[in-house]
Amino acid sequence: MKLINVTNSHSRLVMNQLENTDAELVKVYTAGDTTVIFTSAPYHNEILLINKKRNIRQTEVDEIIDYFLKKLPDGSYDPASISVIQLPDVVEISIQKNLSPSN
Repeated sequence: MKLINVTNSHSRLVMNQLENTDAELVKVYTAGDTTVIFTSAPYHNEILLINKKRNIRQTEVDEIIDYFLKKLPDGSYDPASISVIQLPDVVEISIQKNLSPSN
């Protein structure tokens, strides 16, 4: 599965997320008919998958989780804290960040 960054085409969505949530970074990707929204906030990362044409397959969910976990710094999250909520045309993946004490 190839993810294509289309953040620039979704400026209104990005601006709304940044203004109305605790998000610090929002990126939008497309993988065929599936839209993937990655949001980074101070205490968690969220990945939202949306496909209005068909159900999202488990293999797609697994591939997208792997893709984004590779981009996160080692030790920045606890794999046991990853939660996935699946509905027919939407999947939400939440990744809690490990918070290290500041020096």
